[in-house]
Amino acid sequence: MHIDILSLFPAYFRGPFDESILKRAKQRGKLDINLIDIRDFADNKHRRVDDRPYGGGPGMLMMPGPVVRAIDSVRAPAAKLIYLSPQGKVLTAAKCRELASHPHLILLCGHYEGIDQRIIESEEIEEVSIGDYVLTSGCAAAVVLVEGVVRFIPGVLGHAEAANEDSFEGGRDQMGILDCPHYTRPEQFKEMHVPEVLLSGNHQEIAKWRKAQAIHKTKRVRPDLLKYLGD
Repeated sequence: MHIDILSLFPAYFRGPFDESILKRAKQRGKLDINLIDIRDFADNKHRRVDDRPYGGGPGMLMMPGPVVRAIDSVRAPAAKLIYLSPQGKVLTAAKCRELASHPHLILLCGHYEGIDQRIIESEEIEEVSIGDYVLTSGCAAAVVLVEGVVRFIPGVLGHAEAANEDSFEGGRDQMGILDCPHYTRPEQFKEMHVPEVLLSGNHQEIAKWRKAQAIHKTKRVRPDLLKYLGD
């Protein structure tokens, strides 16, 4: 997958994308991330890319010219354009899986009060939100989206089924609910013991226990997800 990230602060991404799984994905040739500074496409000597909104109101808006020129500099026929915005549809595991099927993503990070609406309409950009809150920019949201999407690229995770066993996925017959609790060595920690069923070697009973624990946690933490269980 190739990902172009358009923002005003490309240096923001150098830490998150140079560590752990994302770093290894790039080293293996599974992922290529290109950082673009929107200010490079300004048409004035001060590299200004924002202006006051028509109709008044607080803050500044990113102007359409520099943003569209930045998009055009990396656009390809197969590219999927995403604008990270609190006005977009909320990012889900299903959406991450769908985005992972695209070979080329262009992520536009909002800044200030956002971008001129004509950018969204003329460029056919899909708006995506990571939650019902507002950040100082779309940079952190872009990192979250990349983290969520890259896990579904074949060969990125160490285990082929790792992504399918997580919360919100269908692994272990969980039907899109939360994941179950997990344990590792030692068997006892601060007078707490690993559940005996996990030490039994009975994989059928372990699967039943994990499913029951996942449903119990979902009822306690995210009961809204239980609608996916049906009757």
